Amino acid sequence: MARGARYRVPFRRRREGKTDYRKRMRMIISGKPRLVVRKTNKYIIAQLVEAKVEGDRVITSAHSSELKKYGWKASFSNTPAAYLTGLLIGLKSVKAGVKEAIIDIGLHRPVKGARVFAVLKGAVDAGLEIPYGEEKLPSEERIKGEHIAKYALLLKENNPEKYERQFSIYLKSNLPPENLPTHFEEIKEKIMKEFRG
Repeated sequence: MARGARYRVPFRRRREGKTDYRKRMRMIISGKPRLVVRKTNKYIIAQLVEAKVEGDRVITSAHSSELKKYGWKASFSNTPAAYLTGLLIGLKSVKAGVKEAIIDIGLHRPVKGARVFAVLKGAVDAGLEIPYGEEKLPSEERIKGEHIAKYALLLKENNPEKYERQFSIYLKSNLPPENLPTHFEEIKEKIMKEFRG
């Protein structure tokens, strides 16, 4: 334990590794709503949050489990699901009258092509203005799930048992993983149709 007259105990959420207060302060000072993106082992969560004196106020939110409503049969935590969740939050935000925001990825490391940036790409494609570096976004192939489809085909040919085990969620939902890019396009079309008529 540190000692001395100038030592200050860090805030509880900082000690727990949940909040970087310096980063949060910079985002709040910008005066723009934050697109807060968090991921769990099973889901992707996105919220458009406005900082108020009395506490943060959620303007709109999207959860990857909402994709089930549109017929999504694949995993709720992969890159295509992250993009579609971003598209949902973006369309909801634009409908609520919000035109610009900044991204808040919390304590996630900003790795190139990460799922949090797939959410960002979806929100930008929906019409939200968010500053970002083009090099951080995942490629179009990854967003559509072509990398998953290629891997599934390879596995199906070389190791059918592992294929059955690894893609059991897809197969249970009657979606061969090789068809994921086509399925992705169908769901994207349904989401766009609902919000844009």
